[in-house]
Order: sequence, then C-alpha cells, then structure tokens
Amino acid sequence: MVAAAYARIPARFRKRLKNIAVVVESEPSVEQLARGRVARGSTLLGLYEGRPLTTRSVFESFAMPDRITIFQGPHERMAQSPEHLAKLVEDTVWHEVAHYFGMNERQVRAAEHRRRG
Repeated sequence: MVAAAYARIPARFRKRLKNIAVVVESEPSVEQLARGRVARGSTLLGLYEGRPLTTRSVFESFAMPDRITIFQGPHERMAQSPEHLAKLVEDTVWHEVAHYFGMNERQVRAAEHRRRG
C-alpha cells in the first residue's frame, strides 16, 4: 500500500524526492512519538525525519538519507475498511512528503484540505 501511495504522487514531485528512505514499521517508538510531538494517549501515523528541501544548500556535502516512516498498527486500528486503510496510507504518505518539501504542520493541513476539495 505504501508503494502504491508513493506511486500516486505526481511525477513532478516524485522526481524531486532525492536521498530519502520510505519505510514501514509496526508501531512508533517512544522516541518517535517524542520527535513527532505526539500528545500522551495519541498515536502517530507517519513521521518525516530529515532536513526539509527548503533548508538545504547545493554546497552541502554528502548527507544520510532522510526518512519517512509509515506506522502500520495505527493505520490498521483507525481504518474502517480495506478501502479506508488505503486512503489513510495515501494521505499519510502525502503528508510526510509535504514535510520533506518544507511545509510545516499548518501548511500541510491546509494543503490536505485543498487536495480533498
């Protein structure tokens, strides 16, 4: 599902995604919850870890890949059907890719609202 969601990102954005790993983990760790600033009792669907494209320089030397992690368990618990699960995964992948491009949480939420129409 994650690969299919990634493939649905428009090519004009996908071709700009460089040096990034997209991985699936079963659950977010305590450290990932902290990095994602998740409130106690809440969970995390995805997490972007890295340096957004908007803050990089062409003069930088080699850097480790950025990382987008999609968390399987929270998605499965939230989904109401297989179709809903696929949509949740797609929305999460889009959300984390938006962070890669330098959008903050407020900007991502606004873009998601526009994308849904």
